[in-house]
Amino acid sequence: MTGPIQMTRLVAALLGLPVCAFAAIAAEVDTNGDGLLSVMEVQAILPDITAEQFSSMDLNADGALDEDEVQAAQEAGLIPVPGKG
Repeated sequence: MTGPIQMTRLVAALLGLPVCAFAAIAAEVDTNGDGLLSVMEVQAILPDITAEQFSSMDLNADGALDEDEVQAAQEAGLIPVPGKG
C-alpha cells in the first residue's frame, strides 16, 4: 500500500536523510528486502531517474545502490538534496 505518507518517507529517504539512517529507511524503499535499491525501486519514488542515470550512480555496477552509492550520488548532484540547488 502506497499512500501519501509512505511516499513522503520514501522521497525523504533518498533526498535528505543522513546516510546513517539509510538502513532504517531502505526497509521501506527496498521492496524486495535485499538491503539495496534497484532501478525500479528508485524510479518508484524518483520517476525522472533514467536507467542511464541510475547506472552512473551504481559505482560497483552490481545493478543496485547501497548507502555509499546513494551518498555519492547526492554529493555528485545526481540525486537532489532538499535545501540545495
